[in-house]
Amino acid sequence: MEEEKYVRPPWDEYFIEIANTVAKRATCNRGRSGCVIVRDKQVLVSGYVGSPMGMPHCDDVGHLFKKVVHEDDKVTEHCMRTVHAEQNAICQAAKLGISLLGATLYCRMTPCRTCAMLIINCGIKKVICERKYHAGAESEEMFKMAGISLSFIHDEVQQY
Repeated sequence: MEEEKYVRPPWDEYFIEIANTVAKRATCNRGRSGCVIVRDKQVLVSGYVGSPMGMPHCDDVGHLFKKVVHEDDKVTEHCMRTVHAEQNAICQAAKLGISLLGATLYCRMTPCRTCAMLIINCGIKKVICERKYHAGAESEEMFKMAGISLSFIHDEVQQY
């Protein structure tokens, strides 16, 4: 019987898998997501959703919900206890003195508006998401205006 030839995953799939492994360290069950930032096929930094260092975690003490009222009077609730995976990866780069200029960011879903602004200002040139964020239209438009390439592994909305 002939052995089936092993096929290595393409680079984007490989880095998304690493981001999903990083997500296993997340400390908020509402958004266990991870992020890796890569340049020249080398991982520079990673980050996951979690509380600021030394502060309590959602998994331990519960969520810190705040209500947000939108322009159309829609009210949504967001957990404010944690720092997003993309933000934590960017902070890690800053702490270690690693430039992110020209890098590619891999994450679970379209970054939020705040993360998008940080990504733009870091000089990251490409964002690859596993899936779309249900409220990601504004970020998608910001990336387009900033000339940042945005692509999705799966063309569907991330459920959480």
